[in-house]
Amino acid sequence: MLKLGALEIDFPIVQAALSGYSDLAMRRVARMHGARYALAEVILDQTLLTRGKKQRAWSHVPADDHPVGAQLLGAEPMQFAAAAERLVEAGYDCVDMNFGCPVRKVLGRGRGGFLLSEPSRALTIVRAVLDAVDGRRPVTVKMRRGLDESAASTRNFFEILDGALSVGVAAVTVHARTVQQRYDGPSDWSFLARVKRHVGSATVLGSGDLFSAADCLRMMTETGVDGVTVARGAIGNPWIFRDARALCAGRPLPEPPGVVEQGQTLRRHFEWSCALHGPERAGRLLRKFGIRYSRLHPCPQPVRDAFIAASTPEDWCNVLERWYDPRRCWPAPVRPTGPGDLVTAGTRPFRCAMGRRNRHDEGEVLPQ
Repeated sequence: MLKLGALEIDFPIVQAALSGYSDLAMRRVARMHGARYALAEVILDQTLLTRGKKQRAWSHVPADDHPVGAQLLGAEPMQFAAAAERLVEAGYDCVDMNFGCPVRKVLGRGRGGFLLSEPSRALTIVRAVLDAVDGRRPVTVKMRRGLDESAASTRNFFEILDGALSVGVAAVTVHARTVQQRYDGPSDWSFLARVKRHVGSATVLGSGDLFSAADCLRMMTETGVDGVTVARGAIGNPWIFRDARALCAGRPLPEPPGVVEQGQTLRRHFEWSCALHGPERAGRLLRKFGIRYSRLHPCPQPVRDAFIAASTPEDWCNVLERWYDPRRCWPAPVRPTGPGDLVTAGTRPFRCAMGRRNRHDEGEVLPQ
């Protein structure tokens, strides 16, 4: 059980907020495969306060999208608070504040991870949001372990952490890299253990280097965090939630999804994306998902190439018909084990449909 204030979630493995990815279609796919709580894409506070198409897209939460959190990005306390009020009115189940985004454009405007360098302003934002939400929804904070590796940065982190929890934040998610690291180098899980020891019974979620179900459980076991948020590891691999549920229940790790099962999920994802964005835009948006889904296919490189070349709904359907044909006898699928690594489930050599030997079948680990 994961508790975010009054919100109780029966599974502690969470679909993280992902800009450009975790839209309604991705959240539905994640839930279909075992995720219980999911966060929507990061949204700029100004977007919610400016009339237009983007604001309208955030004005309603479908009945099948609960519980769902919305993650806010901004720099000014009053704008942050007004945007949080809009999210409550729209029906989101939790308001999450982003104090960790490492994108340079975001940092240059005093948002995201930049706020870790200004504890006073960060805590003013926290108090403003809590006042605006007024207990109607839990409020949480997403942080990185500091702006950089300096002692001053670590002090700032703990000042914000302690201050936010003391005024009523329901939980804190900590990505165990610094803002300066972005996504380079290993995530420092020992810092998560330090945070959890420091806060005691307060709810802490961990993030960073979660690319398999085993990673998720290992982070919880090694660090003591109450839950984890899966970000890049869930793109094109919603089965990570199914696998994590099995491991949490003490069951064996399920076999990787076969090509037919992968195709069924891809079709649902495509249908939901078409309904959400329109067929033409969905065809373009889903290329990045297709590239990630291709990692599980026994012929990953030609499937990846086919998705890269797809831009229209017709192109997408052609890829699915050719590479996810349920009438064909496909070799064993693969199981992704890292941000771009591929390791096969089996070891018997075969030739993929393009006639080229697939090196992944011999268990070779290749970079993306």
